[in-house]
Amino acid sequence: MANTYTQIYLQVVWAVEGRQSLIPPKNNDELQKYITGIVTHQGQKLIAINNMPDHIHLLIGLKPSIRLSDLVRDIKAAASKFINEQRWVAGRFSWQEGFGAFSYGHSQLGAVIRYIENQQQHHRVRTFAEEYGKLLEKFKVPYEERYVFEPVEYERMPENVPG
Repeated sequence: MANTYTQIYLQVVWAVEGRQSLIPPKNNDELQKYITGIVTHQGQKLIAINNMPDHIHLLIGLKPSIRLSDLVRDIKAAASKFINEQRWVAGRFSWQEGFGAFSYGHSQLGAVIRYIENQQQHHRVRTFAEEYGKLLEKFKVPYEERYVFEPVEYERMPENVPG
């Protein structure tokens, strides 16, 4: 698109279906490389990626050539197919429906990248449900708990959640 200039940075987060811990840590690098290829093939810029056994975080520089929902749909479909073909889990692997997306300015990218890179350390003290709920609260994203998780206490935002 000629004469179109954008700066759109989004952290995108979603969980394994049923919030199950199904992604083997030994396969993290392979999964992340595969997803990087999907994002790149769609003409988008993957800035950071990291996953835990039960969820994934991506930081994407989104170009206006694709809708975010289409990009996430394509990533989830292809990654599910890949995981199933690799037989990393017994039974059928799939991701949850939906996703969370949180926007950032250029000056915040360093903190968000560090946050994504440090997921393994971060989740030694906080569950994914707690983390995701805190992101939704911090960004004032309206949601219905019945579609997200069981109730989680959100008394104050931790310092290490970027935003």
